[in-house]
Amino acid sequence: MTKQPNDDKPNDGKPREPDDTGTEGIPAPEGPANLIDTDYVIGQDNITASPLGIDVDLHGKVFLFSSLVILLFVIATLALQDQMEPIFNAMFSFLTTNLSWVFLLGANVFVLLAIVLIFTPMGRVRIGGANARPDFGYLGWFAMLFAAGMGIGLMFYGVSEPLTHFGTAIDGISMENGVRTDWAPLGAAAGDQTAAIDLSMAATIFHWGLHPWGAYAIVGLSLAIFAYNKGLPLTMRSIFYPILGERVWGWPGHAIDILAVFATLFGLTTSLGIGATQASAGLHYLFGVPDTNTTLILLIMGITVVALGSIMLGVDKGVQRLSQLNMALAFLLLAFVIAVGPTLMIAIGVFDNLLGYVQNLPALSMPFGREDANFSQGWTAFYWAWWIAWSPFVGMFIARVSRGRTVREFLTAVLLVPSLASVVWMTAFGTTAIDQVINQGITKVQDAALELQLFTMLETLPLSSITSFVGIVLVIVFFVTSSDSGSLVIDSITAGGKVDAPKPQRIFWALIEGALAIALLLGGGLSALQTAALTTGLPFTIVLLVGCYAIVKGLMSEPRS
Repeated sequence: MTKQPNDDKPNDGKPREPDDTGTEGIPAPEGPANLIDTDYVIGQDNITASPLGIDVDLHGKVFLFSSLVILLFVIATLALQDQMEPIFNAMFSFLTTNLSWVFLLGANVFVLLAIVLIFTPMGRVRIGGANARPDFGYLGWFAMLFAAGMGIGLMFYGVSEPLTHFGTAIDGISMENGVRTDWAPLGAAAGDQTAAIDLSMAATIFHWGLHPWGAYAIVGLSLAIFAYNKGLPLTMRSIFYPILGERVWGWPGHAIDILAVFATLFGLTTSLGIGATQASAGLHYLFGVPDTNTTLILLIMGITVVALGSIMLGVDKGVQRLSQLNMALAFLLLAFVIAVGPTLMIAIGVFDNLLGYVQNLPALSMPFGREDANFSQGWTAFYWAWWIAWSPFVGMFIARVSRGRTVREFLTAVLLVPSLASVVWMTAFGTTAIDQVINQGITKVQDAALELQLFTMLETLPLSSITSFVGIVLVIVFFVTSSDSGSLVIDSITAGGKVDAPKPQRIFWALIEGALAIALLLGGGLSALQTAALTTGLPFTIVLLVGCYAIVKGLMSEPRS
């Protein structure tokens, strides 16, 4: 980054007062901030050109390596669809069986660090300088946090996960040759409906509560502090400056950014593929549209085109407005399910489920010595890999929209607000589905395919055609906002940390995301999506664990308001 005023003075470790100008789209800190002295200038390694009148401004090594590898992967997967599926299945089995403990241990570290930072004096540090003020109000900020983080996942798993865990828990433990073969969490709850409900909801909330948001919070905070307070580029390599020093601008930094691109792309593609699968199933369920690969391809292509329109509008007019629209629609659907579903059971369930979550949290988060290997490896390890792979995307996005917040405010909001929203959502949809099975004798929701269980549950409620259509719209708009904001993040990384790079680059990455989602769905379906998240999530877990030291060191040198 171009040196700020006073950069010619020796770095004595004392806070300095920068001016109010910034370069390359990154605002200078407002008020005291401990800038890092470096000769690096944002974009100094970039390639700038205008081929065919299209402006580009790219970090040559990061962009070329990332894009070429992804393009080759897409081509190979599409060309060798039959051969790729068994490869994906084998990789998924190996990673979950042998390395699930890495994901569980890493996720625990992220949550614990975030909680510790809230209660230390470092929580008083303000993102963007001691005098910075928020760029967005609370409503817009919360909406973007919720929509960017896990919107598609809540739609897909809101009914299916509680119902699945309930079924496996009440069926009890099954053994074969001395090995446990069931998929129930912890010790199951054979034949006990109440205990099975409690355990299933605790396990579901565990996957959608503090742990995913702990990873997002640490990455987002790290990016925000090193960009808006330290004056470094808004890219993953900047987090590691306290460890690597000036080497962060060379190949060690290139490798970190390239890995972040891969993790972001595959984590994002997992969500987009799941969303497209559910939207296609919903369209078939409501309107008889053929639920085929052709429909999936056309759906992804159409949604990608809509995402391109959002990209052209920018963050303020595009992502924020779509996020607020989605938040409003999601709230209306949630309120409807609570009102016409088992209202009292849901209301009581919110508190009971939170209590059950807290009671079971130590056992569910234990990385070693698990008796429920299928659950911890097949469910939890996949989720943690998915969230960690998503963390550069969500972290960088929430960093960009959180300037002006204190560390304590940032971490508290990022940990609690989306987690509580997930608790209410999962309780409402999961409880309604379980009630249909055990109290109303409606078993078809339990028998339906995962991508259809939401619509099957809504079918038994009033106005099912309308609510199911709203569900499809929610999935599609979540798809658009994820693709839009994901393109923004990947473009920033491959543009050397610039946040105002030419829009054609974001369009390129949006198209790549769509192509990658199509390739993975055709090359192995849901298993391929899960394997992609696991494969990129594993090395990135190690990278982020190292980054935990860097953010603590960076915060310790910042002035506190």
